[in-house]
Amino acid sequence: MPELPEVETFRRYLLQGNDGSPSILGKRIRDAELLWEGTLASPTPLEFFDRIKGQYISGIGRRGKNLLIRLSRDTLIIHLRMSGELVVEEQTAPPGKHYRLIINFDDKYRMAFNNIRKFGRIWLTENAQEQLAHLGPEPLSDDFTPEKLHQLLSSHSRQLKYFLMDQEMIAGMGNIYTDEALHRAKLHPVLKSDTLDYKQALKLWESIRQVLEEGIKNQGSSIDWMYRGGDYQNYLSVYNLKGEPCKTCETPIEQIKVGQRSTYFCPSCQPPPE
Repeated sequence: MPELPEVETFRRYLLQGNDGSPSILGKRIRDAELLWEGTLASPTPLEFFDRIKGQYISGIGRRGKNLLIRLSRDTLIIHLRMSGELVVEEQTAPPGKHYRLIINFDDKYRMAFNNIRKFGRIWLTENAQEQLAHLGPEPLSDDFTPEKLHQLLSSHSRQLKYFLMDQEMIAGMGNIYTDEALHRAKLHPVLKSDTLDYKQALKLWESIRQVLEEGIKNQGSSIDWMYRGGDYQNYLSVYNLKGEPCKTCETPIEQIKVGQRSTYFCPSCQPPPE
């Protein structure tokens, strides 16, 4: 957390702004303040301050769970991880207790990286594509086809939950949307990936895209204090609903561990492998 829908929500917030803050697109960076050195993965703080000063925000993108703030010469890669968020506000506002990096613009605004648990990281790089080359396909892109997913599944013999959360297989999936997609596809989370036929892979492909698109439409899921911006938690079918009746068949939702991650499923809609 945050996963693809939450990160996409942040991307749109930075690009479009909202009632309380403007878009950062086109803004010129005056300077930066590093409030916790561990936030910056690379380069060194001195090089970071020197390179970022005077650059303009030329675009805002996303790759998997990574935000990409494209500058006039470099790219800021921001991985929010467990508790990171970005805040655009006036520079006169009191800095938050958990601000780890502040980027001041030439006008009256700043962008702050708020990161309560300190897991989030930031890179300033000349070649973002090279740094993110290990990531798998974007699940909402045109080149992520049912055939592509079936090929990936068939090439590995791994539990489905573990497979879908591997960022080198598919970029952007996490605990919430993986559980939801598997329930919608009627697939048990411990099924081996290479046992799925094309029809099952097609259903899984459809389910992945549906839950991600619905998550984005609702600005992500606000499960706990880690992310507070979304509404999709009101539409979840299995995630974090242990003991609640399945919305499809009313069988109580069960919880197991898969790859050390809590996993929720319906034992009737998603029968275990024989």
